[in-house]
This record gives sequence, structure tokens and C-alpha cells, in this order.
Amino acid sequence: MAVNVGKFLKKNKICPVCTAKKIINGTRLNLNPPPFENGAAKTPPMGWASWNLFGRNINEKIIVEMADAMQALHLGELGYTYLNVDDCWMSSVRDAAGRLQGDLSAFPSGMKALVEKVNERGFKMGLYTSNGTFTCEDLPSSLYHEETDAATLAEWGVEYFKYDFCHNEPIPTAAPELRALSIALPGEEAFLTLGPEAAELRGAAEIFTDSNLSGDGRYIGGLDAAGGAVVFYDVAAPAAGDYTLTLLLRKAGNYEKYAEIGVNGEKEYPVRVSPTRGRSKDGRAQLVVTLKEGANSIRIHNPVGSRMDSAAKQYRNMGLLLQAAAEAQAEKEGREVKPICFSICEWGLNRPWKWGESAGNLWRTTPDIRPEWRSILGIYEWNVRLWEHASPGHFNDPDMLEVGNGSLTDEENRAHFSLWCMMAAPLILGNDLRKLLLPDGRADRSNETLRVVTNRFAISIDQDPLCKQAKRVKAGVLDVLVKPLENRELAVCLFNKTAKPRAAYADLRELIKDGYVSLPAAPRYTVTDVWNNTTFVTTDRLGGEVPAHGVLLYKVKATR
Repeated sequence: MAVNVGKFLKKNKICPVCTAKKIINGTRLNLNPPPFENGAAKTPPMGWASWNLFGRNINEKIIVEMADAMQALHLGELGYTYLNVDDCWMSSVRDAAGRLQGDLSAFPSGMKALVEKVNERGFKMGLYTSNGTFTCEDLPSSLYHEETDAATLAEWGVEYFKYDFCHNEPIPTAAPELRALSIALPGEEAFLTLGPEAAELRGAAEIFTDSNLSGDGRYIGGLDAAGGAVVFYDVAAPAAGDYTLTLLLRKAGNYEKYAEIGVNGEKEYPVRVSPTRGRSKDGRAQLVVTLKEGANSIRIHNPVGSRMDSAAKQYRNMGLLLQAAAEAQAEKEGREVKPICFSICEWGLNRPWKWGESAGNLWRTTPDIRPEWRSILGIYEWNVRLWEHASPGHFNDPDMLEVGNGSLTDEENRAHFSLWCMMAAPLILGNDLRKLLLPDGRADRSNETLRVVTNRFAISIDQDPLCKQAKRVKAGVLDVLVKPLENRELAVCLFNKTAKPRAAYADLRELIKDGYVSLPAAPRYTVTDVWNNTTFVTTDRLGGEVPAHGVLLYKVKATR
């Protein structure tokens, strides 16, 4: 049967232009908050995490053994600061105060005591939950418990927090429809009620009429998806203090609505309105707001226009709560603040490189890594394109290291580590550190995995204070990457993706023509071969035979 599209749209009151705008807006970032600065991770964080090796099979004994191994291997001296416990550390129930607690059998001493044990060995403790109603392993998580959990982490002394994305519930893009607002002193009747006629309408905000509503039936709609806003000026308060603000609403739809109430352009109060199946069209939502004496302005809107907006807002909210909790705990204990490094882990679904700088210290850009060459190569291919989005305190995170895991060859381990260093990535180990020790407890310096993860030249490339991520200047089966370093030095990586050795070269005089490279023109260059631990001088050319699935990695400086 043929359908007249025009009649269908008109009959069902569907606006084609509005629908198109909503579709486009759904992939757009509407928020533009300032950068997140908490004083943590000025260079990419380094440490060890439990998930890649142990998964859900963790306990207090294992974590202490890993801390002992980190200490015996002197990893802290190289910058491996954090010991991070991933999913499954928590009990399936919160305590009587509604706080997270460690698994009652696997972590019998409690998480605060474990943090202290890790600290005693010279390392900082990290923990994990999810930006959802449960973790990825279906244990209690932090969505709707953000303030409580941030305070708990700070009280325990946690200094790294990984926030996953399983079981996430996005902030609704729909906004409530407003009949009026009223102001009252706590416990008293309203002394001021303002209807649509008193409002300034912005954007898509519009006044509609519904005969099923009480009064004259007028209400304000069009506040959805960052499309419109309404502002009430001259909201007069007799004195500065807390007041009850009631939003008188038109109930509509079996779906949740969301709005933010901005008072005097300073503080935003979030409001969620539940779905409705009630017969009455008259509804309300209440909150307590702080007003100043005299005239106040109240702005009502829903700034969330997309799932990207939702994720950005949720993660920024948690980051700010962690920062506030760390500062409050420091003041309570009379000590310096222990900033909590905030790791955003939503797998790159909502393009966190576009908003992560405003929310945390690092953000996952890809799905989970696996100890397989194709996984490492696939993650590299995606993350290497994001070179413009790294800066001090803010990093693209291509996930934890798999060096020493699975069936990766020595060359693949070196390539994996080198690429992560070139991409200014966090260096979070995930292998069994106990296997890097001799029976007498000393480091096994002949172990190739240990040699890789303790290479000081490679680590210095990752930890360079400029925090520039490498730019790929040549792509193909052989890639050429350049990473600007402090003092106008340069790291150069030749990467062979194929299963056969190949010859590759880079001409320094060509590389310095790229505007991203700060290496000056010079008659000679001093070059450190990172993996051969040799130094030589060249006038222009770098390279040679690159091993299969391998790299040549250099640090270069001009010679006067």
C-alpha cells in the first residue's frame, strides 16, 4: 500500500526538519567545559594492573605479592608508580552505610588496609568501578552513587581510579515540559509563582496549550536535546539562603526526562523526572536551591543532545567529585592533597578524544586489548591517528600493556612497548611480575620481558615532559613515526607490520620539514639506538633492516 509521506508527517505532527536536526545533533558534542586539571599524571601514568593476567581471580594475597615484586624489581625508580586492582575487588553488597566494600573473603583486611600495604612498599593504589549500575562483571558500581564512592576512595587513600562503561544508563535527551515554577521558604507555602508569560524563551523553546492541564493550560516545551532554554529573571528572594523550588510540569510520555536548573549563572542543579502512566497531566518536581537576596535568575534547559554529551557529562561529574573528595580528605587529615588519577574507560564509543581533556587524565580509545599481534596492531592503527589530542595531564589510552603475555615474540613485545611509548600512552603493565625474579628474590636481568619494560631510553620517550603523541608521517606496511621531545630533540620509529624483515629508512632532512617536528637543521645529528643501546652520528639518514613485526627506535638531537 502506498503511503503519502507528507500526509503521514502532518497527521502525526512530525516535523521533518526537526527530526533531521535531532539526528545530526545526536552525533554532535554540544558541551564545551574547561579542561580538567587535578594535578595528577603530568606525564603518562605508569604502573601495573590486575586484569590482563588475573581477570576476576584476584585476592589480597596476589595484590601484595605484586607489590612485593614491583619493589624487588625497583620498578618505582623507573616511574612505575601505580598498582591498580581492576574489576572484582568489591563485594556484591554495599555496607550498612551504602559504601562499596572489598570482597569479604578475598580481601579480608579491607581495602583501606590494602592501600596502606601498597603505600608501605612505595607505590600508589588504584581501584576500579564502572559508570553504570553494575561493573562489567556484574558487581556494584558507581552510577548514581558517585559522591559516596568518590568520598570512599579518597578516605581509603586511593590515587588512581579506572571508570568503565558497562551497564551505563545515558542521561535522557528529553526535557520536562514546564507549566510554571514556584519559590517557597523551606516548610512554607510558595510566595512566588511564575508562569510561561514571565519567561524568556531561547532557541527551540515555545509555549503550547493543553486543555487537559489545570489553569489556562499553557506550558513551555522545546527544551529537549540542547535545543532550547527558558530563563526567569527577577526571581526575588527576601534573604540569601536555601529555598524550595517546585517545577510545575505537564506530564507526558513513559520515558525519563532531564533538565538542569542554573541559578545566577553559577550553580547547576540536575533534575530527573520519572516516566509517567498517570491519568493526570499535572505533575511536579522539587529541589532545594540557594538564592541570593534580591533578584535572581533561573535558567532551565537540557544540555544533553547526544550520547556523547551524556558520557562527557557523567565522566566530568565523576572527575570533579574525585577531585573535591581528595581535597576534602586532605583538609580533614591535615596533609597535602593526594590527587586521584582519573582513567576514563568507555572504549572510544563516544569519541572521548573530543571531550576527555575536560573530564579526566586519560581516556580509552579502543576496545579491550588482547595478547595477540592482530589486537595490538589494530589498536595501534586506530590510536595513532589521534596524535593531536594528547597534552600534559591528558592522554589517549590504547589500553594496558600485554608485554610478556600470551604468545607474543620478543620482537612483538619490543614493538608493542615502543609504539605505546611513541604514542605517549600510559604504560600499565599486565604481566606476572613474579616470573621476572630469580629464586633468591633478585631481578632476573636476563629476562627479555624485564629488559623491554625497563628500557630507560624507551621510557624517557614516553615520559617526555612535552607529552606530544607521535605523528605518523609515512603509512603502509612500513610506518614512520616522529615524536617531538624537549630541547628540540626527536624520537623516530620505523615500524614493520609484516611477517618478514624489511629494509626501511628515514631522511632527517625531510622529516624536519614537517611543522610538527622541532628538530633543528644541523650538519650532524647524534642518534641513540634505543634497543641496541648504541650511539652514532649521522648527517641525514636513519634506518636499516627492520625485523618482522618489529621496530627500529631512535632518539635524535642536533650536534653543533
